[in-house]
Amino acid sequence: MLDIKLIRSNPDYVKACCKKREKDMDAVIDEILDLDEQRRAATAKVDAMKAEQNAASREIPKIKKEGGDVSAIMAKMKELSATVKEEDAKLGEIETRQRDLMLSLPNLPYDDVVAGGKENNAIIHVWGEKPTFDFTPKDHVELCESLGMIDYKRGAKLGGNGAWVYRGMGARMEWALLNFFISEHLADDYEFLLPPHMLGESCGLTAGQFPKFADEVYKIGNPTGEPKFLLPTAETALVNLHRDEVLTLEELPRKYCAYTPCYRREAGSYRSEERGMIRGHQFDKVEMVQYTTAEGSAEAFEEMVGKAERLVQKLGLHYQLSKLAAGDCSYSMARTNDIEVWIPSMGIYKEVSSASNARDYQARRGNIKYRDAEGKLQFAHTLNASGLATSRIMPAIVEQYQNADGSVTVPEVLRPFMGGIEVIKPQK
Repeated sequence: MLDIKLIRSNPDYVKACCKKREKDMDAVIDEILDLDEQRRAATAKVDAMKAEQNAASREIPKIKKEGGDVSAIMAKMKELSATVKEEDAKLGEIETRQRDLMLSLPNLPYDDVVAGGKENNAIIHVWGEKPTFDFTPKDHVELCESLGMIDYKRGAKLGGNGAWVYRGMGARMEWALLNFFISEHLADDYEFLLPPHMLGESCGLTAGQFPKFADEVYKIGNPTGEPKFLLPTAETALVNLHRDEVLTLEELPRKYCAYTPCYRREAGSYRSEERGMIRGHQFDKVEMVQYTTAEGSAEAFEEMVGKAERLVQKLGLHYQLSKLAAGDCSYSMARTNDIEVWIPSMGIYKEVSSASNARDYQARRGNIKYRDAEGKLQFAHTLNASGLATSRIMPAIVEQYQNADGSVTVPEVLRPFMGGIEVIKPQK
């Protein structure tokens, strides 16, 4: 959520920032400002009437004690009470409408984030060399099937399109990747969490996924309480960990990592080149989240980008780092860098990690604050980065590490987590 003070003081700037994201929010912002004037006028009116009620409440006992007649005052207060109730209801409607519109506004991109969509994304740097082969390479679907690592047919039987079953060495490599990622985060003093997979609607609201993207999650009926949904990413849980809390300056930054499956209802169109694990409704991911001060968030962002890059580098995978244009950033994020790994069979790079800075956008929605050095309450900044998602890392590994005999060499950093296995060979 944006700061209403910023919208009041510089609406043209907010409108221009939304247009950088290819979102024309002029009418929404104008209505927010109109409602804000109505809200402030209505609040002043209600406050004045309540002050009159309070004054009368203090006077009535005095008049009674002196033997005076309070019937006229009581009648007036009864009429005033009805008016206050009516005006309070009107004020509530104004506040609800204004809040709904405020929740519909995207985060404002940093000034150095360029306007436009993904066509304006910029490559920051490239790491490693594209692998070359002196044989005809296979794609990850053929490799994973021939190596007995993935069972796509039975996965589809169990869960439909976009589902698969990890088997044998595939299951072991998946678990090795997750253990490798977590061990690296623990070494960097991130606290490891295992959050619930079913979350209340308040979590989606704070993270910025609701209300705009509410249809993109798997919702779960809950007749006895708050509706729930399956988390689309561990970020949704982690950025709610300190909702409605006030953190101390000494506690910041707070660094968390979590492993969860991610459940995505709208996973894409399943184009022919996105076969296998490239796009699915459920995939595994280790997520990093930081809570920082306003002054510390830029440094935290660079740290998290660097951490995600080092994971891909230690796996020995060729990739590029891209800075996203405003229109390609997530709705809640002010800045995003993507790590995109090379998939040889597709001839393109696919994102395996997004590192983003939400600034105070999520904290305002979740009422997450800290006390600064002067003891004043400030909204925290929240940041997240995939560290990493596995559903594209494994295709990249098997394709970049494939050998002429159809085997796949296991990256060295994964071998300790796979019982020392160096090569995965085709099944007989």
